[in-house]
Amino acid sequence: MYYQGKRRGGDGFAAVIDFLLSNARLVLGVGGVAVLGIATLAVKRLIERAGRPPDDEKPDKKMTDSWEELSLVTPSPKLLRKGIEGVVMKQITAASKRADLSQPPELMPEPQRPEPDTTPRRKRLDLCVLTFQDRLQQYYRTRVCLPPDEVGRAQQRALDIATEIQAFLHSKHPDMPLGEMTLAGSLLDDLQVVKADHACLMVPLQLEPSLWSPIAGEDTFLGHPQFCMLRRENLEYFPRGRSYWDRYLLGGYLSSKLVTEHLGKSVMEFMNWPSLVGTLECEVRPVLGSPELKLEIHGLGDGAHDDERMYISILPTVRLGEFTLTAQPEITGAFDYVWYQSLYTRETALLASLDQEAAGSEVRRKCLKTLKAVCRNCPALRKLTGSHLSNVILHLCEKESDWSEAAFVDRFQQAITELIGYLEIGSLPSYFKPAVNLLHGFTEDDIDEMGFMLYCAVTEPEILLI
Repeated sequence: MYYQGKRRGGDGFAAVIDFLLSNARLVLGVGGVAVLGIATLAVKRLIERAGRPPDDEKPDKKMTDSWEELSLVTPSPKLLRKGIEGVVMKQITAASKRADLSQPPELMPEPQRPEPDTTPRRKRLDLCVLTFQDRLQQYYRTRVCLPPDEVGRAQQRALDIATEIQAFLHSKHPDMPLGEMTLAGSLLDDLQVVKADHACLMVPLQLEPSLWSPIAGEDTFLGHPQFCMLRRENLEYFPRGRSYWDRYLLGGYLSSKLVTEHLGKSVMEFMNWPSLVGTLECEVRPVLGSPELKLEIHGLGDGAHDDERMYISILPTVRLGEFTLTAQPEITGAFDYVWYQSLYTRETALLASLDQEAAGSEVRRKCLKTLKAVCRNCPALRKLTGSHLSNVILHLCEKESDWSEAAFVDRFQQAITELIGYLEIGSLPSYFKPAVNLLHGFTEDDIDEMGFMLYCAVTEPEILLI
């Protein structure tokens, strides 16, 4: 390209510059591209100046203006750390020498002097802050909040399916002690964002308190604070068979895997879902090949939303004392007798109560929903769930007392900074159980990818709202 450029003038060098600019953002980032762009502008002006006809101005003044133009390239701390600025300045120096050799300095025209950038830079920064505030509010209104009619349709669809499942289970297993199926999760608590496309149905298992006792994960060989076991008690006085759930015992403990498999066969295989299309006014298909019980709903039956899809998770649930345990094999893994202790209800209730104490501003929930939408829309952050973000907000509530509407933007940016700190140390303790590290399942690559995205958002938060 160099020799070709000598034959065609400056075309070869221009091609190199265009190639660098087109790929600079991948290597240098946004700040590096800005510095490289300014440097390229200076080099191009020097090359253009070399081919212009001579004028009547003084040579000394032209040379002074030329080097003042090169002073546009200001040092950047990030570029200094990576050694990029030295490379850029070497290219500028080499290009200026070529320009000097090709044409005497007295033939160069006078360029326009750049205006002092102190005041305009301050104005640009102020404008960016105001623009981000406006964009964040607009993002919350248009992309975070769901229309009430959409939420109502999704809730009604989930409740209709819950009614059909419960009726089928009562008819097929009349002796199975089950409570009333209820809707739970973010769809019920108005914490769902972007789209109302998933719901959770709880199937309560009615266990006899005198025959079953929960054992916390800290007291077992597992050592996981959120893994619990349900032990069968008083076998010498109440032998096996006194409880309906004795048939799902595994080594003296109630097996979450056996319970899930039994309900899965009943709901997924034996229910005649195609025959319910006319009743439910939608198509329901079991999601096969997944360890969890999940249904896929296609169409909402009103014509305008026939292309919408929704997923419903069915969770067998046990409530004993202060313990709320769910059968979630996708979390507990190969431990067939382990139940998962969910802290979602406690976390959600605490956030709601804190917002009510603050004159009902609901800025904590607003910040949580905005973060959930950002993570859902950004591929690099999709592994961050509502549980991670809820605990970040709860920890932040202990540090900050101002959760007014005027502090929404500050709390949002501060939550991002706090999350970066947790990723740097690789630990995010649960608010109600500090021994639980919510980042335990992430790999180093996951943490690096999320940390890099959030670190870029500290200086340019607008990238999260794309």
